[in-house]
Amino acid sequence: MSDKHLSTQFDAELSAISSRVLEMGGLVEQQVCLAVDALAEFSEAKATEVIRTEQRVNQMELEIDRDLSNIIARRQPTARDLRLLIGVSKTIGNLERVGDEAARIARTVHRLVANGTHGRLFPTTQMSNEAQLATASLRRALDAFARLDANQAMQVIKEDNEIDAEFDGLMRKLVTYMMEDPRTITASIDLVFVAKSLERVGDHAKNLAEQVIYIAKGADVRHTPLDGLESAVS
Repeated sequence: MSDKHLSTQFDAELSAISSRVLEMGGLVEQQVCLAVDALAEFSEAKATEVIRTEQRVNQMELEIDRDLSNIIARRQPTARDLRLLIGVSKTIGNLERVGDEAARIARTVHRLVANGTHGRLFPTTQMSNEAQLATASLRRALDAFARLDANQAMQVIKEDNEIDAEFDGLMRKLVTYMMEDPRTITASIDLVFVAKSLERVGDHAKNLAEQVIYIAKGADVRHTPLDGLESAVS
């Protein structure tokens, strides 16, 4: 078998792996959006669908990880190809954890509905803002992975502070609710965990962006301050 044929086969395997990562990313993104909708509508049906999807996400992670191990064992890749495979391994781990956060939100929805929380007034606007920022960050990180666009990945990292700020504001609002009406304490604590899950979605999107930069530029920027980010990948 010629070296060219082997190279073509290897390229096809890498392309297939990348496509499956994007498929997994799309599924996880839908999971988060559906979990947010379930919370906004106090929909047990949507929450159940999110939880049901978690098993599929977990299975995709296992299958992709197995195929990565097989490719590394058979092809013994070097340089950028090896970076891609390592980056993909870390990427699917982050995607699986995003799915976990979506399922955690969905389970909270079930608990809130069971406790009769729907109908109470809570800071839904702030929660919606944080959710929109987190899902948008995840979407941009996946797009950066699809294009291996380090510049777009850097923007995702830089914008993570906006999600953190929204989270901090939401915490203050929920504390105010609990102080003003002790009857809201139980539900407010549940919403604290929802807000934290959304903040974690943003963190995982940032982690995905860091892996894009690693794959595209060979630079590990996981603990690089924002002011040194551009010089680290130049």
